[in-house]
Parts: sequence; structure tokens; C-alpha cells
Amino acid sequence: MNGWIILDKPVGLGSTQAVAAVKRVCREAGLGKVKTGHGGTLDPLASGVLPIALGEATKLTGRMLDASKVYDFTCRFGTETAGLDAEGEVVATSDARPTLAEVEAVLPRFTGAIEQVPPAFSAIKIDGQRAYALARKGETVEMKARAVTIYALRHAGLDEETGAGTRLDRITFTAHVSKGTYIRSLARDIAHALGTVGHVAMLRRTKAGPFTLSQAISLDKLNAFGQGAAQSDVILPLEAGLVDIPALDLSPEAAGAIRQGRVWTGESAHDGLYWGRDRDRRPVALIEASAGRLKVVRGFNP
Repeated sequence: MNGWIILDKPVGLGSTQAVAAVKRVCREAGLGKVKTGHGGTLDPLASGVLPIALGEATKLTGRMLDASKVYDFTCRFGTETAGLDAEGEVVATSDARPTLAEVEAVLPRFTGAIEQVPPAFSAIKIDGQRAYALARKGETVEMKARAVTIYALRHAGLDEETGAGTRLDRITFTAHVSKGTYIRSLARDIAHALGTVGHVAMLRRTKAGPFTLSQAISLDKLNAFGQGAAQSDVILPLEAGLVDIPALDLSPEAAGAIRQGRVWTGESAHDGLYWGRDRDRRPVALIEASAGRLKVVRGFNP
């Protein structure tokens, strides 16, 4: 059992709970104990794309954690909460509200390479403890700024009934971001740049690495798999997590050597990262090509 289940995680479900649900359903489907792992934590209050790796695909979760993500999020102006989300204690308020033109004017500040301070309620470790655990105890948590990249940031516009000069209580954005980016911090910083405060009222991940909502399944569909629904309707192949890397067709001799972890010469390939496949188009390994030599980065043993 090697592949991916792309879950459309609902609000209220934690990432660890989602993985546990996949393990349970796999047992119900008669697959036994399946090694699993997720490709990037998604907050309980967020919904959307949560890639869950099965079997040999778990070897790719590190790449998934490093991959960029796309989010839709709504920033509500006027209140800032301790967790920078829709739950939690209100820590600041403001009567100031921006116009759409003012929002558009500050967005360039948050595009490209920026620094942001993560929320105190986050999973970052401080002296061996999770920041959120310290924050829940009421301890003061000093979070250090970190470098992240916002590849694209745009707003969703206004509804037909809202005039261009209207002061906005909330607005929805789409952001394409690098690993390590906190959308809650981004919303906070946008609000501060607008002379007000704010928090994330809605957060939905629409893409994680190569996976999109079009490939995601609901919890109901996942549970149906445990009751006998077709595996092909639920589980994507291992190579679905490799579509952003070029494939390299290997000769039987090269595939055999690569499976044994040996460096192979004689295959024609430009320098770079590939996923090698055998003549049956089965993934053999992630391979680094350099100066005519193929070296195993991560082998697969389906």
C-alpha cells in the first residue's frame, strides 16, 4: 500500500486526528497496519488540502513539508486575538477600517521575501517546548522573526453591493507562500500596516505541493473506503507526489543498480533531480544526475 490520500480536512479536525482516521479506515478496508504520515500540519480551525502519505510515499513527506502552499483566507478587521484566529481571547481592538484602495496600497509590502513573527500559539519549539503549550500556561513567549517568501498575494475583490470607498470589516485574500509562512501572522501584519488590528476569520488551504482541492476527498468518502468503496477512488499512486519532478526512464540494468543503491553511469540525463522509473513505469528512486552519474537520493521499495 503505497500512495496518497488527499483529504479535504474539515474545520475542527486536527492533522494528527486526520492521520488516525486514515489508519482506522485502512484497517477497516482490510489493508492491515499501514505506515502513514501527513505532508504539512493544518490548524484545526483551517480546512482544505491535507496530503496523507501511505507506505513508501512517507519517504516524500519531507519534500511535501518543504513545498509551497496556497491559501484562501479572510481577515476580519477591528479585533486581534491571542491566537490570531477566530477563537481565543481578544487582546486588541480598533475602530479603524480600511478601504479597498488602502488594502491594495499595502499589499506590495507583503509580496516577495519578507520577515514575519510567528504567532505565540504555534507548534514552534522554544527550549524544547511547543510555543502554544507555553502560551496556554500564560507565559510570555518571545517569538523570533523568520524569513519567508510570499510568491503571490491578491484580494478577492468586493461584492456588487459594496462600493469602492466603503470601509471594510473584512476581506478575503489568496496567498501563495513558502514553507514556514504563518497566514495568521500575515493577516495580523496586513491589518497593522492599515492602521488597525485583525485576525483570520476563515482559512482554507487550496494547494499543497502538487496536490489541489480537485484531488481531495471528504471524510464521508474516506469512510466509504472502509466500507468497501473502490481503492482507486480514494488512493492516488506514489508518483502523484512527484509530478513536479521530471521522470527518467531507466534501463533494466540501471534500475537494478539504482535499487541496490549503487551509482550508475551510462544514462543520458541533464544535471538535476529526477524520479527514476523502470520499464513497468514503477518508481525506483529519487535520483540526482551530475556529470553523467546517477546517484540515489531516496530509494523506493514498493
